[in-house]
Amino acid sequence: MKISIISRFAVASLLAFGAVQALADVTLPRLLSDGAILQRDKPLTLWGWADEGEKVTVKFAGKELSTVTKEGRWSVTFPSFKAGGPYELNVTGKNQLVRKNILLGDLWIAAGQSNMELPLNRVKYKYPGLIESTNQPNIREFNVPVAYAFKGPLQDYTQGQWKTATPENMATFSAVGFFFMQKLHAESNVPIGLVAIPVGGSPAEAWVSESVLEKYPHYQKKLQPFKDDAHVQATSAKDKTNSDKWFADLGAADIGLKNNWQQEKLNTADWKTLQVPGFLKEQGSDFTNGALWVRKTIELSSAQAAKKAVLWLGCIVDGDQVYVNGQQVGQTGYQYPPRIYAVPAGLLKAGVNSISIRITSYSANAGFVKDKRYELALGEGLFGDEQIDLKGEWKYQIAARAGSMQSTTTLHYLPSALFNAKLAPALPLKIKGVIWYQGESNVDRADAQGVHRQPGGQCTDETCAASTSEYRYLFADLILDWRAQFKQGDFPFLFVQLANFLPAYEQPTESKWAQLREAQRQTLELKNTAMTVAIDAGEWNDIHPLDKQTVGERLALSANKLAYGKKSLLASGPNLKKLNAKGNKLVLSFTEVGKGLDVRGGELKRIAVAGADKQFVWARAEVKKDKLIVWTDAVAEPKWVRYAWADNPAGANLYNSAGLPASPFEARVSD
Repeated sequence: MKISIISRFAVASLLAFGAVQALADVTLPRLLSDGAILQRDKPLTLWGWADEGEKVTVKFAGKELSTVTKEGRWSVTFPSFKAGGPYELNVTGKNQLVRKNILLGDLWIAAGQSNMELPLNRVKYKYPGLIESTNQPNIREFNVPVAYAFKGPLQDYTQGQWKTATPENMATFSAVGFFFMQKLHAESNVPIGLVAIPVGGSPAEAWVSESVLEKYPHYQKKLQPFKDDAHVQATSAKDKTNSDKWFADLGAADIGLKNNWQQEKLNTADWKTLQVPGFLKEQGSDFTNGALWVRKTIELSSAQAAKKAVLWLGCIVDGDQVYVNGQQVGQTGYQYPPRIYAVPAGLLKAGVNSISIRITSYSANAGFVKDKRYELALGEGLFGDEQIDLKGEWKYQIAARAGSMQSTTTLHYLPSALFNAKLAPALPLKIKGVIWYQGESNVDRADAQGVHRQPGGQCTDETCAASTSEYRYLFADLILDWRAQFKQGDFPFLFVQLANFLPAYEQPTESKWAQLREAQRQTLELKNTAMTVAIDAGEWNDIHPLDKQTVGERLALSANKLAYGKKSLLASGPNLKKLNAKGNKLVLSFTEVGKGLDVRGGELKRIAVAGADKQFVWARAEVKKDKLIVWTDAVAEPKWVRYAWADNPAGANLYNSAGLPASPFEARVSD
């Protein structure tokens, strides 16, 4: 015990000494490192830290400024510069710092959750050769790893560096962010930079400052205990203990592990049959959580066995360990990533080959996601020149049952945690604007009870007063908060509306996904905002659709209109402007139609009306330039109309003359 106490004292002393030493030197934030892209055409602020009263001289792009450090921080602001470079940044105090290869161009912040975070590596098989062939050194990204803070905004990042869009770096670039930057760079011919701060699964409340939480007392209350370091440590320790125990107990109980069910040859005569893809529950099993093993054998010729091989196993719920002929070839711990496992050379053989999968289920829905690729690809490349179909009958056996995993606290999802740690260090930067893709994690609270118009909220019309959509206020408050924090006026804030997801329904239905999309649409009330509609770019069976190019390039369209002065550009799909009733018909007027509304494929689909009872039925529609005339004989006095109102509005086919899809919407006839 004495040794432990002495060690802790020694470490604390060394840390304190190191902090003092660090303060003696002039330092720069990580954002101002080699390869940075800084905002052109705006006064340029550069900053850092040094001893109190220390004189700091900054030389950049042929100009020089000096200042004196106050309260440990210094900053200088140069007049605006035109796009160009590369430049060298030279900072001198008691020491000297040099940063090289700095460009002036346009700098954007990319934030949100996993669909903004998703790297190019995850979509490389949709865009073959992109990573290897891209060489655009004037497109750069500063990617910030996951971090959180509860006691207030952090001043600097602990990790992150600027990387160029060249083959050695491309795999980690945000896919949406890259396609956005690529489009802008091609059209503006100036350097484009992105500070990428998204966090998969993050809710909107994690991205607002604590001052905003005063309007949302339930979130403010949730944050408070985590300002105590001891509580944070205790929470993390408890969660780890519970998680470790669940997996350890499952491993100990798993008879498949005990009996080596991954082995090449195994008698499965008494195993049950599972159709792949598919889920155990829908095929009659009462299995929920625990471990099960599935197996399949395939026969290969000598020529087939000699080829390179990649195993495609779609998506598996939840975790998997995959074996070929008894040897593990890959594993994934959770549902979402695609299972694409290279098979080592020499492992396959002529004759019978076995594939064994240990599935760990903790979400009570074990199985294989439908409409994915399940095959063994033989030959060069990810897809090979020959494919062995793995769909169909597999054998399975339950190896262990387990109780529900105890819920855990994801610290970086807590209110204000990401604002403090991932946005705040970037606030001194001058920026061109923000791109945002988020909302999936707030869907389950789209109709939060008791949440009405918040003080200072943006909704003023009567339909908004009756809304229970928390996101309708929270998202608007987030945008206003970021603009206030950056202190650069109403800069462009471009966001992606949620893509289509989950099974489609044949009849009109209620939908939390649609409700959140409507909240996003209503946010367009805010100045200098634009929304990218993505209901035609999603996948019903994947919350992470692969088509990130469509999304990124549509965001770039909005940027061209809002941020680059192309005011006449048709940059979004039709958006509902006005609704009137004429007898038993509704007349809908739209903006952003170009040469007129375009119904693809004949009759308009996914349009529904209702009377005052809000019992929606499908309706007919007639297009007249920028208007829709909508009616049905089943509703004599229509009061409500909905378009594409579903989790997955499959078949929604209203576009404008530029080929951009209309936003889903709900509207009511004014009394």
